[in-house]
Amino acid sequence: MRQGPLFFSIIAVLVVGNLLSPYFLTSNNFRNILITGSVVSVLAVGQFMVIVTAGIDLSVGAIASFSTVLSAVLMSKGVPVVWTVLITIAVCACFGVVNGVLVVYGGITPFIATLGMMGVVQGLAYLVQGGTYVRIDHQGFIGFFSGQLGSVPVQVIIFVAITVVFALTMRWSTFGRALYAIGGNAEAARLSGLPVRRNLIVAYATSALLAAVAGFMLAAQLGEGSSQLGQGLELDSIAAAVVGGASLFGGLGSPATAVLGGLLIGVIGNIMNLRGVPAEPQLIIKGSLILIAVFVTSGRGSAIRAAVGNGAKTIFSGRNGRHTTPLINSSASAANPQLHEPASRDDAPIAS
Repeated sequence: MRQGPLFFSIIAVLVVGNLLSPYFLTSNNFRNILITGSVVSVLAVGQFMVIVTAGIDLSVGAIASFSTVLSAVLMSKGVPVVWTVLITIAVCACFGVVNGVLVVYGGITPFIATLGMMGVVQGLAYLVQGGTYVRIDHQGFIGFFSGQLGSVPVQVIIFVAITVVFALTMRWSTFGRALYAIGGNAEAARLSGLPVRRNLIVAYATSALLAAVAGFMLAAQLGEGSSQLGQGLELDSIAAAVVGGASLFGGLGSPATAVLGGLLIGVIGNIMNLRGVPAEPQLIIKGSLILIAVFVTSGRGSAIRAAVGNGAKTIFSGRNGRHTTPLINSSASAANPQLHEPASRDDAPIAS
């Protein structure tokens, strides 16, 4: 089970946090973790939609920043909140479409295409804001993206709803299964008749759209729009996805585990904040988590994980992992020496 190490890590971090700080296991602290992690969780879902295709989106942080700026500027000009949200989502989704077109039709690797888009969008955000930041005073916008529904923060409701929708989409829809197929083998997916190009463009557009939603949440929390607000969030979203079990080689993972990975990173950051750890060591730890997660999900890490899994199967299945249930019957085996019990699963003949 690929999620086993993730759940074990979460439990271990919770235990360590409780040992390091008496304030860790409190309702107020967990509330802060969920609110703080809500933005990264939404970005992680969008990032996963790209990573599962063996791509990557480095522009999500810049798009989130642009979302805060454009929404703040539009509201300051008197544009109604509904139109502000729709216009901002449409513009940000267009950035994602351009990313997809550059990758699919331009033949540019996702890393380079989205890195270039990150610079373009950051520059546009700076030009649109026209100053240090744009204040947001519209209480309807703030309440919708950063208020409370009863005793539950709206941010938590938003990221949980997005996680559920996209988890179901990836599990049950044709589009979701197509993305897994593309990440597993894009050429085989194309030969099987899947619209690979269209699905890739939709995946990048979805990532940008969710980055816009994350920008709304960030702007509502801070009450301002700024081209600096989303800096570093692309790293957080990638870390969340890979720590949650997604492979940078594509075809693996789930939006739900990506969110759990983001919350795990958020919990670790919360513990370091409670202990007064400076920001620079936190970046080192976050980068180390990405390296470890990538190692575990690819290359030698995969071989080590497989070896550990085979060892566990050997322990629980009997001597040397052999099956003890006889095949067919003894007389058939005696009549035909080919019908003997294989030494292991790997030695068993493949049915034609």
